[in-house]
Amino acid sequence: MGGTAGCSLDDVHEAVGQGAGSDAAGEALSRALAPLVAHDALRLAATSPSAEFGPAAFSFWHHFDPGLGLALLHRSYSDGSECSPLVRARPAVVLSGDLYRAHGVGSALLALLRDRRGTWGALELLRSPGGKQFNDEDARRAAQLGPALAAVLRQYVTSGPLTPQTPMLAPGVLIVGPDHRMRAATRQAHAWREHLRASHRTPDFTDAAHLAGLSLQTRRCLKDPRARPPVLTAPPASHGRWVGCHTQPLDDGSGDVAVVIEAITGKRLLPSFCDWYGITPRERQVVSQLCDGAAAKHIARRLDLSVHTVNEHLKAVFRKTAASGRDELVAALTG
Repeated sequence: MGGTAGCSLDDVHEAVGQGAGSDAAGEALSRALAPLVAHDALRLAATSPSAEFGPAAFSFWHHFDPGLGLALLHRSYSDGSECSPLVRARPAVVLSGDLYRAHGVGSALLALLRDRRGTWGALELLRSPGGKQFNDEDARRAAQLGPALAAVLRQYVTSGPLTPQTPMLAPGVLIVGPDHRMRAATRQAHAWREHLRASHRTPDFTDAAHLAGLSLQTRRCLKDPRARPPVLTAPPASHGRWVGCHTQPLDDGSGDVAVVIEAITGKRLLPSFCDWYGITPRERQVVSQLCDGAAAKHIARRLDLSVHTVNEHLKAVFRKTAASGRDELVAALTG
């Protein structure tokens, strides 16, 4: 039985294992969590340890107002009031304020999804006005869900196709203005947007909320050199292949930000790929060499390992990814 005391996630695992879309997975998740922490709406946003807590790579929603999600995102990136203290302090916290009340929310609870390997995203639960407020006991219970929900997210990614199932589109560029709204897009970017919307697996990460998050984080980096540039990497389970977004501010005085959307392959994919499939640092070194076309004996020489050890690492990676062998693994990373 998956989950924690009083909460079985078996139905959620079944839903994501069968390739359920965002709405179906969100509904199954809501039903599973209700006995442990009662709520009226939820969203489950996924990242990965190598990305730290940046824009969500994919998410599941249930009765959660998209307008509230966008407003929370603006507040989070503009003043750091939402997730930053949570990331650095408690794993779950009860939230309130005018922003929630303006969207018809009586009480909110935000919990990070943490396990021994890092942070995998966040769960936000909402209750309607007039009902019972979330309390510290609810926060404690939600915090306990972190490892179990992280496992759900990993299952969603690893249950998807290993090798690309859709054609590789040319990179596209979207221009986002100082108001964090899209101002222009190349033909290739429009093609990407059509592809992402057609997939129907999770919310389109070129929508207003995601573009605003990428824009806000890019501008934060200009003010704070310690802030990490935003990189968003979504898995084939969502869109048929690994797809990524990264940003650059335009140096023309306009205040615009360029968002590049493209297929992610090779060594640029390795951090996210290794996170989701549980590939160790040493196994990652071997896979990186494999992507360069190196044979086992050459990998062994470069990494100062025996050929036997290299082959054992490769067997472990094949087992974790369910790859049939070297060719399928390389195709998964470079195709």
